[in-house]
Amino acid sequence: MIASVVMIAVASMALLFGDIAFWLLAVVISLFMMAEWSDLQKATAREKRLAQYSLSVPLAVMAPATLVLEVHDFFALGLLVGAAFFVAIVTRRRSLGQGVIYCGLPVLALIFLRRQDEGLLWAFWALSLVWATDIGAFFAGRSIGGPKLAPKLSPNKTWAGLIGGIVAASLLAIVLHVQYGLPWRMTLATPFLAVLAQGGDLYESWLKRRAGVKDSGNILPGHGGLLDRLDGVVPVAPVAALLVVAPYLYR
Repeated sequence: MIASVVMIAVASMALLFGDIAFWLLAVVISLFMMAEWSDLQKATAREKRLAQYSLSVPLAVMAPATLVLEVHDFFALGLLVGAAFFVAIVTRRRSLGQGVIYCGLPVLALIFLRRQDEGLLWAFWALSLVWATDIGAFFAGRSIGGPKLAPKLSPNKTWAGLIGGIVAASLLAIVLHVQYGLPWRMTLATPFLAVLAQGGDLYESWLKRRAGVKDSGNILPGHGGLLDRLDGVVPVAPVAALLVVAPYLYR
């Protein structure tokens, strides 16, 4: 619990400061995630370093305008895809190329969200709905129990936990809508994003089972690795960014 509070506090402070602080934290986390992903794929030390170095190029382009003068989010996206192809071709391991996207795309999405005029609210919503989903699922699953959600992937997850997570995230979105003006499209999408967050958790559980490990790493006391903690953010952040962009696509 102490580790969870510290992680949320650090993320919230970086989010509040934005700019260089948020970008630096996101870059460090992304590179650690890439290392853990490489370990799950049984990559060699050379392949792991190559994947991290390749990922660092698009991460550098995601830097705030105070460092790079002008922001090019679509260029960063193109570099991210290019880095993924490069890693997959050089290592002849498609899974490592997929890892570049897996670890880099949510970072680009969160940085993009934070740069908007309402960026603090939108990025906080994207992160906090995942936190609320995890907390709601934990307490509902422990207190109610019942049928298992996916016993072959994660024996501790229950349908009650899934519903509890959806309810907790939805209540949070309603509060953000009423108190801070979170747009309706994001508020109404929150229950579906909560399900997506749980799906990301199950996907990471599948990765660990395939690799034959309990945790993706040991960097976080009592929590395992960064992939273990951010598995819900990975699918949620890009969809949240799409919800921000969506109105402009139809103009």
